[in-house]
Amino acid sequence: MDNILEHSKIEAEIAKLMAETAKINKEATWYPIVVASGLIAAVVAITKLFL
Repeated sequence: MDNILEHSKIEAEIAKLMAETAKINKEATWYPIVVASGLIAAVVAITKLFL
């Protein structure tokens, strides 16, 4: 019985880690886009300031 319970806990932990990994991968995909957008906005703001 303990073996089944331990197996279930391990499976639950694996599922949790897989979900966290998927979330991190999704965020890593969007991070460069957000940074590039911020840089473009900064350049536009500085350009408007000096022109």
